[in-house]
Amino acid sequence: MEVCNSTLGSGFILVGILDDSDFPQLLCATITTLYFLAMTSNGLLLLVITMDAQLHVPMYLLLWQLSLMDLLLTSVITPKAVIDFLLKDNTISFGGCTLQMFLALTLGTAEDLLLSFMAYDRYVAICHPLNYTILMSQKVCWLMIATSWILASLSALGYSMYTMQYPFCKSRQIRHLFCEIPPLLKLACADTSTYKLMVYLMGVTLLFPALATILASYTLILLTVLHMPSNEGRKKALVTCSSHLTVVGMWYGGAIVMYVLPSSSHSSKQDNISSVFYTIFTPALNPLIYSLRNKEVTGALRRVFGKKLSVQSTF
Repeated sequence: MEVCNSTLGSGFILVGILDDSDFPQLLCATITTLYFLAMTSNGLLLLVITMDAQLHVPMYLLLWQLSLMDLLLTSVITPKAVIDFLLKDNTISFGGCTLQMFLALTLGTAEDLLLSFMAYDRYVAICHPLNYTILMSQKVCWLMIATSWILASLSALGYSMYTMQYPFCKSRQIRHLFCEIPPLLKLACADTSTYKLMVYLMGVTLLFPALATILASYTLILLTVLHMPSNEGRKKALVTCSSHLTVVGMWYGGAIVMYVLPSSSHSSKQDNISSVFYTIFTPALNPLIYSLRNKEVTGALRRVFGKKLSVQSTF
């Protein structure tokens, strides 16, 4: 097989889910709608938490970071996929592919860690409410946020640089929604078995401890909830836990398919569907599930926009 080394001037062709779909126009419209929903809902949540001082507490600071990560993650992937489909030009430069991979890995890994910290925050709030201000102080909250970003960016930088140093075959078609490690390794002309093992270990190391933390936190929350004397409090906590676990299931399900399950057990089309779940669906649904149904957030919305309307009415 003919081999050509990757250089800054060479590029790839992204053949994603829109190209393989039986109804590409409908799917494109759906993805575009979900993207605008993600932009609107996450942007609204970022604005409200920023402007309302009553939401400047650890729970909502973590949610602010989740919205930021979701907004950036879907923006790294969705606009290019839609524009490429509309313009019938699926090319991406070597540098663009590297940057997209780095950003997606950074944001995805950071969100993975942040979700586990958010589960711990809910565990402390429900199971140890009297110690909440000590166990989840502002300092602890910002340490969690910094840990998520730093570990994610360092990990993403190492894996992106190592992945792109491989020589790639003449066929540059990446059968995936965006530049991601597993589909790119299928184009490598060198032995990638050791590196695939490293990627697998990365997935296990990052995904499963975080997932175990989330499941343990919510298990303890549910045990505490079952002993609550108030039916209303019990119902509210159960609804919150179930909605959070729905998001977690969508996020980790897609990530596990890509980075933990053997590539032989799933096709390129399944990989594309999994990626859509954690890069497009989840960012659109997170604000609706985590925050915008919350009474404190809806109250903050009324306060923020009520002030704006009252200011405008004075002019």
